[in-house]
Amino acid sequence: MARKIGKSNDGREMHFSAGVIVEHQGRYLMLDRKNPPFGFACPAGHIDEGESPEDAAKREVLEETAIKLSTVKLILEEEVPWNYCRSTTVHYWYLYKASSQSEEIILNKEEETSIGWYAVDEIKKLNLEPVWKYWLEKIKII
Repeated sequence: MARKIGKSNDGREMHFSAGVIVEHQGRYLMLDRKNPPFGFACPAGHIDEGESPEDAAKREVLEETAIKLSTVKLILEEEVPWNYCRSTTVHYWYLYKASSQSEEIILNKEEETSIGWYAVDEIKKLNLEPVWKYWLEKIKII
């Protein structure tokens, strides 16, 4: 499906993305991205044309981890002008938070090299994808 594309505040091409911070018993779901931009990240991806940000967030979690979320809570949205991915540096992000009732996850070998539940002190030591370092600091998880 075609990606949703728009224009940033300064007129540049902008992609729309949704990401989810998934928590289970005080630990957070992180995956080590196989494709650029590299680094550990929460489940996330581009929003498809005609797809709601919430549906995109749930779809990305399911595709990347096999966790089916029934609810996600929007915690912030923001244009990020320095977030390089797929030929553009501007992304408009919808960031969600969710709880998982299960810790069972499945590695998607096309998307990530590893996946797991991490405590805050462990996340601080990971090589985070830059935009996820930004988000996790902004919402004061790290």
